[in-house]
Amino acid sequence: MQKVVNRMMLAVMLAAGPLMALSMAAESERVVNVSMADQFGSRRATSQMKGDVVVLVYAERHGAEASRDLGRALHVHFHPNAAKVPLQQSAAQPVTVPAGWPEGVETPDVKVVAVACLSEVPRMFHGLARSRFRSDSPHLPVWLDFTDTMKKNFGLKGGVPNVAILDTEGRLHAVHTGTFKGSQLEELATTIDSLRIASAQQATTIRTAAAPTSSSTK
Repeated sequence: MQKVVNRMMLAVMLAAGPLMALSMAAESERVVNVSMADQFGSRRATSQMKGDVVVLVYAERHGAEASRDLGRALHVHFHPNAAKVPLQQSAAQPVTVPAGWPEGVETPDVKVVAVACLSEVPRMFHGLARSRFRSDSPHLPVWLDFTDTMKKNFGLKGGVPNVAILDTEGRLHAVHTGTFKGSQLEELATTIDSLRIASAQQATTIRTAAAPTSSSTK
């Protein structure tokens, strides 16, 4: 089983190309917990998603449309059935299982989180902004960042989507910016999958270490 996971890791790294190299160079051991409310007033936090790969897709208003499209594309990539059901059902669709996934190991989900960076909105208009997002996105939560949380934690490039990726332990793996069209989107998806495969490698290592030996004491 360990050999299977190692082959999966090698295949992902070879397929990922330059984006994978960038991700590995940017890798950090920093555990982060991003917390803010969505348009419905519900408090959200990445710490609630430990065990899954979390992909925070965020932008200020000039990159909002491209960011929305990227988030949707990533969600459908990892949850193909989401393209076949109404939006209100898309979040509940099952995640894909990477080829060669080891038997008996739970597959981490990929949680794609849409974050709107709204620090330029005066406090007196926060309620109006929430109302607008409830109207524009009545089924899917959008985290509303009124306090520059994303910029402070990960940086923010205007006019394009920004992507912060947290591994299954909540550690910051990488931050990317760009348009993510075509091969760039595929490379980003491969990078995300590499974190799921890494979690399988860790799980099998722990299982092997905990397994009883063939010898027994009498």
